[in-house]
Amino acid sequence: MKHIDYNRKDLSDQTLVELYKRLLKPRMIEEKMLILIRQGKVSKWFSGIGQEAISVGIVAALENDEYVLPMHRNLSVFTSRDIPLYRLFSQWQGKGEGFTKGRDRSFHFGTQEFNIVGMISHLGPQLGVADGIALAHKLREEKKITAVFTGEGATSEGDFHEALNVASVWDLPVLFVIENNGYGLSTPTNEQYRCEHLADRGIGYGMESHIIDGNDILEVYTKIDALAKSMRENPRPVLVEFLTFRRRGHEEASGTKYVPQELMDMWEKKDPVENYRAYLKEIGVLTEALDEEIRAAFKKEIDTDWKRTQEEEPIQASLETELNDMYAPFTYEHVEPSGEMKNIRLIDAISEGLKQSFEKHPELIIMGQDIAEYGGAFKVTDGFVEQFGKGRIRNTPICESAIVSAAMGYSINGGKAIMEMQFADFVSTGFNPIVNYLAKVHYRWNEKADVVVRMPCGGGTQAGPFHSQTNEAWFTKTPGLKVVYPAFPVDAKGLMNTAINDPNPVVFFEHKQLYRSIYQDVPSNYYTIPFGQAALLKEGSDVTIISFGAGVHWALETLEKHPKIQADLIDLRTLQPLDEETIFKSVKKTNKVIILQEDSMFGGIASDLSAMIMENCFEYLDAPVKRVASIETAIPFVKALEDQYLPKGRFEEALLDLLAY
Repeated sequence: MKHIDYNRKDLSDQTLVELYKRLLKPRMIEEKMLILIRQGKVSKWFSGIGQEAISVGIVAALENDEYVLPMHRNLSVFTSRDIPLYRLFSQWQGKGEGFTKGRDRSFHFGTQEFNIVGMISHLGPQLGVADGIALAHKLREEKKITAVFTGEGATSEGDFHEALNVASVWDLPVLFVIENNGYGLSTPTNEQYRCEHLADRGIGYGMESHIIDGNDILEVYTKIDALAKSMRENPRPVLVEFLTFRRRGHEEASGTKYVPQELMDMWEKKDPVENYRAYLKEIGVLTEALDEEIRAAFKKEIDTDWKRTQEEEPIQASLETELNDMYAPFTYEHVEPSGEMKNIRLIDAISEGLKQSFEKHPELIIMGQDIAEYGGAFKVTDGFVEQFGKGRIRNTPICESAIVSAAMGYSINGGKAIMEMQFADFVSTGFNPIVNYLAKVHYRWNEKADVVVRMPCGGGTQAGPFHSQTNEAWFTKTPGLKVVYPAFPVDAKGLMNTAINDPNPVVFFEHKQLYRSIYQDVPSNYYTIPFGQAALLKEGSDVTIISFGAGVHWALETLEKHPKIQADLIDLRTLQPLDEETIFKSVKKTNKVIILQEDSMFGGIASDLSAMIMENCFEYLDAPVKRVASIETAIPFVKALEDQYLPKGRFEEALLDLLAY
């Protein structure tokens, strides 16, 4: 068999044999796995048989400390980085010596030890993550590249196009790898795209692109090696389409009945392992004896490590471990407020906190639309470019998903990132990487997501349905995120500093109507405020009022109108973590509770607060817990309609009714 025309160029015999070993090892592992699947000892398998040359050639061309982001058919990436097989086997079997403590399967994991960042099932976000990793290298002036894999099916996702565009605009040294293996699950390429070559998509982004025979290990290695060396010296993204074929099902249970047999037969003749073995024997580099010796060593390693995994005890469920692993460890360092007091607006306090955090953390960057010279839609970052430079204050294309993902990648590669949503409403187009990547990454494979997502939000400015939402409930529902929502300048500055210090993902809400309407005396120096501590703004025994954001100010206005009402007014400040202790203590004292939120009622945080109070303080209540919220519609534009929508006007009546109960 030799259906591939190899060209060894100036490669040594040792290199040729090493490439053969790296091809053979994952093939032998897969053959073992397919037997174990039939025996019911492995539950699921995504086969890369026939595609090994791509992963092997690329990893061989990379330096060991360069990141690679593979897919679930790239076993050869993991074996080429010499991950001990027992760790891979334990990962697949959900054992403790794996990488995810049994919380995820297959190749849905990463490992900093081996500079590998695994995929999530949504596929596309990892392309943006590669952008962020490469950005960190570029800003540190390190001559490193990042390689990220995707399949031809995922090139239809918006994240693919966003990530390519960002990499091109920012000249990021990312090697975008498309494994064009003919099928997205059962859907053939002619139903996936209409361009002749996926490599042509690079043209639209001003990006260099190539087409390579993905079954020819020598072509893959030599061409990628040359490209990698060039990209290190001249940082830029490159798109490479590898032509190959998926000879097993999407996963083993899927089968391959949808594949024409003649197509399967044609690609089997182009098998990258068998063809390369025949070539090496033909040129006298590989003898039968050496081949048998290599195979015997791999068989022994595979069998020994599989036995170790089988003997490993199953993971035992521990509630404490599960709950403690949702967030990366964070030791809060309290910095007392100091310096002269300046009477400034909430927006000024946020800006001041950001500036002081930029001075404190040289690795900190901020990314967002129009945030550089223009200073952002609300001028929060006005003047930042002059002080910190365009490397750290980065205008972005309009592509929220890729930028959130890039922030994640920047964190993976040792940085801290802030991402500004121009309006909180626009987070919907970046929702997936926040709730499925940032929120879950520490729980899944012990990786921090050192990212703050800033969210200018809220109504009262007649901005209509797409610029006025307060959508905190989308995120308080998602374990792994921290959610901050200050109402006052002092809190905004201190909590922003804490958010940036925290290695966990923080969604930081900033109410637009409060930006320029609320003033307070704010300490001029850097300081921090801890998460999970509510502020008790007023104290009284008649009723407990719980709110956050603009609702706090509506409650204050109402209490000023009714000076005889003695209320505990609690400003939550952070919604996750939540200060349950302050809430319960107050309820047990006042015996009546009203919760005011700007968001519409159903599914909002007020509902959870109410349920918590009912469950924990029922015997102390003298009346049902009252919730006041916006009506169950989208937020309208015209002032009369917006006033009707918002709960400010209904809060007074609800409060008086509760007191009279």
